[in-house]
Amino acid sequence: MTQSPLVLGAMMFGTQIDEDTSFALLDRFVERGGQWIDTANCYSFWASDSGHGGASERVIGRWLAARPGVRDRVKIATKLGAEPVEPGSWPERREGLSAGAVAAAFAASLERLQVDRVDRLWLHMEDRSTPIEETVGALAGLAADSFGVSNHPTWQVERGRAHARAIGALPFDALQLNATYLRPRPGTLPPGVAHRFGVLSDEQADYAAEHEMEVWAYTPLLSGAYDNPAKPIPQVYDHPGNTARLQALDAVAGEAGATRGQVVLAWLLSRGIRPMLGGSKLYQLDSAFDGVDLKLGSEQLERLDAADHSPWASPYAQR
Repeated sequence: MTQSPLVLGAMMFGTQIDEDTSFALLDRFVERGGQWIDTANCYSFWASDSGHGGASERVIGRWLAARPGVRDRVKIATKLGAEPVEPGSWPERREGLSAGAVAAAFAASLERLQVDRVDRLWLHMEDRSTPIEETVGALAGLAADSFGVSNHPTWQVERGRAHARAIGALPFDALQLNATYLRPRPGTLPPGVAHRFGVLSDEQADYAAEHEMEVWAYTPLLSGAYDNPAKPIPQVYDHPGNTARLQALDAVAGEAGATRGQVVLAWLLSRGIRPMLGGSKLYQLDSAFDGVDLKLGSEQLERLDAADHSPWASPYAQR
């Protein structure tokens, strides 16, 4: 079976999404050719009774244990650095990215996931109190096949990659950021983005393309707002440029016999950006798989790009 580029985001597994539903989503994900499962050690502290994360990793660990052989069919990615030190202390007091914190957090993640290594380990958010060189040095000895960075400025990514090369370690090879078809107003952050550098910028996209790094997009479907009338599109996207983009999106969706969200997923993939789905229903997962399988024509993609008369000159589109 061909592997799907869709990433399953497991943020709410074990908290807002119960274990039976989580298992059903994971099973369907594998059935449809999904490979990458993304979680974090802090998921989801804000929805847990304890005020700490870990529930998502535990559910995935129990699912792996209950499905002999499935570990060979999936890739596991987890993140560290954002877990609150005490309940209610985030973001002022979180574990951060010191060498000691990285080692302790990773060991605990492996235990919860019931694995001896992960396929990718992400730095969840930047820690200005710790030099990135210290963090990279701590990563070098961990049982992970690759390393990525989420919600960091480009200069820190470059410094970290340079230090990894200098010490003979694996450099970061992926970025995880918020990205979707609509553009937020300058100076604003979309709902669910709690990090100053969390929204994919042209500079970050250009840097990733130049260095052949993967880009993963979280919240690409605006938590369902593209297609669910009960969920209005957030106000940060309310500006004339996006009015034109929504008109283009509606036109292309009508031509393709697809939903807005499915066209957004196909558009992201046309730029080499891997979308992440965090839905809680099987039909949402199936719809997302259909979206990443959707093939848009070059003329449709050009119309989507040019809708606001300021096309996003993605370096991925030029490659």
